[in-house]
Amino acid sequence: MWRELRTLAAWGPRSLCTAPGATIFALSSGRGRCGVAVIRTSGPASRQALRSLTAPRALPLARRASLRLLCDPRSGAPLDRALVLWLPGPQSFTGEDCTEFHVHGGPAVVSGVLQALGGVPGLRPAEAGEFTRRAFAHGKLSLPEVEGLADLIHAETEAQRRQALRQLDGELGHLCRSWAETLTKALAYVEAYIDFSEDDSLEEGVLEQADREVRALEVALVSHLQDARRGQRLRSGAHVVVTGPPNAGKSSLVNLLSRKPVSIVSPEPGTTRDVLETPVDLAGFPALLSDTAGLREGVGPVEQEGVRRARERLEQADLVVAVLDASDLASPSSRDFLDTIVAPLAHPDPSGSSPRLLLVLNKSDLLPAEGPHPQPGPHPHLLLSCLTGAGLDGLLGVLKKELAVVCGDPSTGPPLLTRARHHHHLQRCLDSLGHYKGAADLALAAEALRTARRHLTQLTGGGGSKEILDVIFQDFCVGK
Repeated sequence: MWRELRTLAAWGPRSLCTAPGATIFALSSGRGRCGVAVIRTSGPASRQALRSLTAPRALPLARRASLRLLCDPRSGAPLDRALVLWLPGPQSFTGEDCTEFHVHGGPAVVSGVLQALGGVPGLRPAEAGEFTRRAFAHGKLSLPEVEGLADLIHAETEAQRRQALRQLDGELGHLCRSWAETLTKALAYVEAYIDFSEDDSLEEGVLEQADREVRALEVALVSHLQDARRGQRLRSGAHVVVTGPPNAGKSSLVNLLSRKPVSIVSPEPGTTRDVLETPVDLAGFPALLSDTAGLREGVGPVEQEGVRRARERLEQADLVVAVLDASDLASPSSRDFLDTIVAPLAHPDPSGSSPRLLLVLNKSDLLPAEGPHPQPGPHPHLLLSCLTGAGLDGLLGVLKKELAVVCGDPSTGPPLLTRARHHHHLQRCLDSLGHYKGAADLALAAEALRTARRHLTQLTGGGGSKEILDVIFQDFCVGK
């Protein structure tokens, strides 16, 4: 049903995308049959496009929705009765003249309006992310705000949505600009000393003031860089590995948390031979949930390979959910698992590289209603029954707290660094401040400050290379 749009795209938009004054158009709402579809334009020919489809009526008032009959400018055939918006620049999303057509969402209507716009001189189909790229080019959005918009479009959990909104609001960009102003002030002090050190009118202690500014900025940068990449985990998902001895209920737990039959559940030990992974929303946080083979001496080469892969996944995990059969804690397999897996994870190394641990005792429905229950040693644990669902709410509450530590809580604290690009520029900025402190010559110290400031500017979008921008904007859909 989109044959006409593909035909328009065949005009070769890549050859036209650099043409000065080009006006773009695209369907901005989702494809498929719907109640209302939004088609937008951006560029100097937007006014003409609106006039052509709504003639002989005059342009509507700016930023006020008007009901108009849309007609094909070539044949005069009616297309739809729709709401139209005239959004003259620079007070628009892209900073250019824009129009929006809110039409009925049937495929024939959408196709007809897109064909009509394709016949207006000066208009061409938009490329993926081109509206947002024009907003960035016209200073409507900084690069972190663009990334926040992309993350908001792709957000699948509550935590991702809140983090994306914070970035779209410009918190990270504002913070980096304030740091850049701090470096500008410090650089001014150093350069003033270089130029006027022999002038009696120069204020005393200017170099000490520069040093104080740099020290304060170093502390702030180190604080942000020591976030254990929580923001990137929040954006892409934390790696949660479910492990335990055979028949502890690992696959049942994975199915319960993912709310779908990801894994085969069987009373036969060793049913899970490979690592089964599924993306899930765990208590509002994104996670890649991995079901692994039961940890034991494998019976046969296939199960041995499954156990090897399970141990490999444990080394990559951000959070390990260790599952034991609550009615079988005294068995050799349970004791061995507690000694070899749970105990080391319960006492992580000081470097912070070890995954966090959550110990779950499953099959609580098999325990006696009264009387003392077996304990897994000194380790904190939760009781759960995957069969009845008892204890699930408590487990989800603890998972939420653990994932807030692993991914960061987007509702509190400073803005998170959600991309490797952010870490790169802040680390290079911090490295340059180290060169400033170690410089034996004031001219070299000033150059180190310029380099540090340049990295902050590149993080917010100034001086970014075309290749980097292409990578960022390629994740956007057509029409955004």
